[in-house]
Amino acid sequence: MVGMDYPASKAGLLCLTKSLAKNCAAYGITVNSIAPGLINTEMTTTFGYDPETIPLKRVGTPEEVADTAVFLASDMSRYITGACIDVNGGMSMW
Repeated sequence: MVGMDYPASKAGLLCLTKSLAKNCAAYGITVNSIAPGLINTEMTTTFGYDPETIPLKRVGTPEEVADTAVFLASDMSRYITGACIDVNGGMSMW
């Protein structure tokens, strides 16, 4: 099926996150992932996407994704494992 490779790869990453989290938990290791939405980068400037279609009405910044990674790497997230955090301005809400 044409176009199924991208969503299939994302589903694979979600399953990998959960599997690694389960296998590493006994060692006190947490595993999480980040799913960024439309982020303002050189690549996305060519997309022609309308920010008004995003619930927060703007494109995200690389710093917002980095802030999420810093949070997950910090002790503040010590009881979070197997999670995928969406950083997408609400695009995945339904």
